[in-house]
Amino acid sequence: MKVAIYSQYYKSKSQDSLETLLDTLLKRKISIFIEASFLEHLNSVLNIAPEISAFSKLDDSFDLLISVGGDGTILRAITYVQDLNIPIVGINTGRLGFLATIQNDGIEKAIQQIMDKDYTISKRTLLSIETSPENSDIKELSFALNEIAVSRKNTTSMITVETRLNGEYLTSYWSDGLIISTPTGSTGYSLSCGGPVITPDTTSLILTPIAPHNLSARPLVIEDSTTIELKVSGREDNYLVSLDSRIATLSNETIITIKKAPFTIAMIELNDESFLDTLRKKLLWGEDKRN
Repeated sequence: MKVAIYSQYYKSKSQDSLETLLDTLLKRKISIFIEASFLEHLNSVLNIAPEISAFSKLDDSFDLLISVGGDGTILRAITYVQDLNIPIVGINTGRLGFLATIQNDGIEKAIQQIMDKDYTISKRTLLSIETSPENSDIKELSFALNEIAVSRKNTTSMITVETRLNGEYLTSYWSDGLIISTPTGSTGYSLSCGGPVITPDTTSLILTPIAPHNLSARPLVIEDSTTIELKVSGREDNYLVSLDSRIATLSNETIITIKKAPFTIAMIELNDESFLDTLRKKLLWGEDKRN
C-alpha cells in the first residue's frame, strides 16, 4: 500500500497525531510519502524514519492520501489529487472538522479499518470555472470542492452580481458578493451566510448571496447540471473570486462561467460514522444546554 500524507504546516498540537499516524503506518509496512515542503520542516523538529520519502506531485500509483489538519487542509490536498481518483481521509487537528473527521485517539483504528476496506467512498462534486478574458491565476487549478465565491475588493461599497442560469437571466444581486456552493460546501461559507445544509450525495448546487441589500434575495438550490454565468460591476475596478482557499483578482465586466467539474473527489467514510453523525456532533443538533 502506498500512502501520501499532506499538511499545510507543522503545529505543535498536531505532533501527537503525526507521530501516531507514522508509527501506525510503519508498523503495517506501508510505503509513506510526505509532501516535500512539509517533510523538510518535519525533519527539523521530529526524528523521521529514513524509509519515509517525499512527493511533490501525485500519480495513480498512490492508494490513499491522508490529510493532517482541518477542513482547509483537505481543500488544499485536493489540488494534488485533482482527477486521479485517489481516496482522501482527514485527521482533524484543526477546529470543527466536517471533512477531517478522524480524531487523535481514533487514528490506529481508522488505519486498520481502511486496510480492511471497512469503509465506503463518498463521491464529492466539484465546481469548475472559466473566465473571459482568461485569468492566469486560476487557469491552472480551476476547480473547487466547497465553493466558488465573488466578493468586493478595496471598498466598503456593495457590488452588483448579474446572474444567469443556463443563459436565462435570474437577477442582479446587490450585495457583498455571491457564493456558489457544492453539497460538500453547504456546511461552510454558505452556511455562515444563511444557506441550507444539503447532504453530500445531493445533485444540487446552492447560490447564497453575501449580505444582500435586495431584502427578498434568499439562497437558491439548483440542479447541478446548470451552467451559471456571472458578471460583476461596482465602484471599484476589480473584485475578488475565491476557489475554496485560493483567491484571484478579476476586473469588472469579466464573464465568469461556473459548471460542475468533469471529475469528483473520493472521500473515505468509515463505516462507524456518517454525514448525519457528523451533523449531530459538529452542529450539536438535538443538544439542549438547558438540561
